Amino acid sequence: MNRISLGAAAILIGQLLFCQLLAPTELSAETADQSLDRLVRAYPEALSGHDDRDIFWRDGTIMHADDGIGAKSFDELLRNASILDQLRLPYLTGASRPPQLNDDPGRFRNEAFFRKMYGDCHNSDFQKNLATIAWLPRSWGKEIRVTRINGIADRLKAISTEIEELEPSIKAAAFPIAGVLACRPVADTGKMSVHGYAAAIDLNLKYSDYWLWSGKSGTIPYKNRMPREIVDIFERHGFIWGGKWYHYDTMHFEYRPELFSR
Repeated sequence: MNRISLGAAAILIGQLLFCQLLAPTELSAETADQSLDRLVRAYPEALSGHDDRDIFWRDGTIMHADDGIGAKSFDELLRNASILDQLRLPYLTGASRPPQLNDDPGRFRNEAFFRKMYGDCHNSDFQKNLATIAWLPRSWGKEIRVTRINGIADRLKAISTEIEELEPSIKAAAFPIAGVLACRPVADTGKMSVHGYAAAIDLNLKYSDYWLWSGKSGTIPYKNRMPREIVDIFERHGFIWGGKWYHYDTMHFEYRPELFSR
């Protein structure tokens, strides 16, 4: 293992902490009302509407959309996002340039919202909403457990079918997968991962890059080896890609239809 001096290590840690504390600068130009309209449209089976402060679930549950805390740092947004906070960074489909500092659309997640939507993976009744599907049945064919909620199991079946039609050299990045359901927190936030709701999938590690694997300077050098064709297929079915984050995770796809274009 390469060693660095204590002074250099201190500088590196300080630079990384500085980046973590900066709040994103590119925010959505939408009003709060427009953002919540988009949220309700994205989850029509779960949400019935909203007013200027709350969202309404079809089972009668009411949740505050805004926690009233302004000017949050990037770190605070990662750990304590309101429902409106999780909508603040737009996700752009198609080809894109390397993300700007802390431009991580989708990494701000309100934990209460997702637990209400998908259930708590620590509870036994969580299992009733899981389905078993075969991932890339001709090329890999192993079974994975995913949630049925929001049609995610059916969406992943359709994605699998489309990926199977790609050239072998391209679809090789989609298997073997690194995981779907995992009842665990995100490494750098302590908040539940979307894998804990069985609503995300990580593809082949051999074609993947993750920001924590390469943090050797104050800024994070962008890396990606995931084929554009695979990303396009996932995006068409409502999944965002971690390769569009400044803190990139190029193996990672999660179902987040509320973040797509207005």
